[in-house]
Amino acid sequence: MNGKRKLRLFLDIVGICALVALDQYTKYLAVLHLKDKPAYIIINGVLELNYLENKGAAFGMLQNQKAFFIFVAVVILSVIGYVLFKTPEQKKYRSLHVLLSLIAAGAIGNMIDRIRLDYVVDFIYFVLINFPIFNVADMYVTVSTVFLVILLLFVYKENDLNFISFKQKRYRELK
Repeated sequence: MNGKRKLRLFLDIVGICALVALDQYTKYLAVLHLKDKPAYIIINGVLELNYLENKGAAFGMLQNQKAFFIFVAVVILSVIGYVLFKTPEQKKYRSLHVLLSLIAAGAIGNMIDRIRLDYVVDFIYFVLINFPIFNVADMYVTVSTVFLVILLLFVYKENDLNFISFKQKRYRELK
């Protein structure tokens, strides 16, 4: 592994750690200032901070499935780690590094809650559209996944992602 790749992976890890720390800090503040208290209104009828202990996934689905969520998070983090490790050191892949790091940070942030507390601390609520209460880690995952889909569909060409393929390596070994 060359020095540039080591630096990129180091920066990915530092970025992920910083994002997880921010997520955990906001959840700490939510517990400290919002738990067992009425909602804190930021913009009346639009946005408020409202403490919730979520034992499920988005929209409260799959309640009390801690082992399943941890398993899914580990699989996602393994795939992200593999892709980050394999990604070529070219400028066009910087966005991919950032987006995957954000998704990883969100997965880790919520996984920490599930392991430590058996639930995820949610606290951001868009009253205007009655959107489910969420947290900073959820924002990392949701926003970066949308941008990742756009990147994969409209920016990268099929050949740009050949570095991910398992077949490519086996094909070269067979030659």
